[in-house]
Amino acid sequence: MRWFWKGLLENRLALAGAVVLVFLCIVAILAPWISPYDPARINPHAVLLPPSWSHPLGTDNLGRDLLSRMIWGTRISLEVGVISVGIACVVGTLVGGVAGFYGGWVDSMLMRLVDVMLCFPTFFLILAVIAVLEPSIWNIMVVIGITSWMGIARLVRAEVLTLREREFVLAARALGLSKGRILLRHILPNALAPVLVAATLGVGAAILTESALSFLGIGVQPPTPSWGSILAVGKDYIEVAWWLSLFPGLAILVAVLGYNLLGEGIRDAVDPRLRRSR
Repeated sequence: MRWFWKGLLENRLALAGAVVLVFLCIVAILAPWISPYDPARINPHAVLLPPSWSHPLGTDNLGRDLLSRMIWGTRISLEVGVISVGIACVVGTLVGGVAGFYGGWVDSMLMRLVDVMLCFPTFFLILAVIAVLEPSIWNIMVVIGITSWMGIARLVRAEVLTLREREFVLAARALGLSKGRILLRHILPNALAPVLVAATLGVGAAILTESALSFLGIGVQPPTPSWGSILAVGKDYIEVAWWLSLFPGLAILVAVLGYNLLGEGIRDAVDPRLRRSR
């Protein structure tokens, strides 16, 4: 942990990403108090107003304050990203851990399942599932989670294959501990470093996926604000209301960039080759 925090604190880009994410989390938590207007309030007298003192980011086609909708959209986008990646991490860690630890036909069966899942284009698979289910924020989080666990499963399996032959695992077996206890208490906790990196990078990808689904109209449904749904409205008025496309696009860019920078920093901090070079 000492080497990890030292490597992370020395990486300025990772610190910049962490600062961005902390800021976004604070905005999401304080949304009810810092939002200047009700994000769902329609004002027919303030339709498509440009940025001004009363509306710093302008208004949309229904007269709703864009800044308020952006603030509440931060909460929605972060929730979707974190919860969907959490689902993917749980499923991928369990599948990869079981496959790597037990090996044999169990490993072959689970890895063939991973190969089959990887054969499907992820985004189109999500589209097909969402088209069958009712579009809602919870369905989106679950669908994104269960279609993005395969890479994590492969990472965990590779780690478990190396850890199961280590001395502390052999000592646990000599003590007569059950296989389940060895896997859950001794192997998986030591295989979580690559999962942390994949999870950090995966949140940015999940935010992009949710924004794309909302942009297509099958993601978060109105009047719930999200960055993707704001972009979907902005495309119809891009020639007369540039702010409806610019500000949510910048928000998505900053959030994804922050997660990617932090993920790269965590990967460098846990890389033993870089650790030895320091």
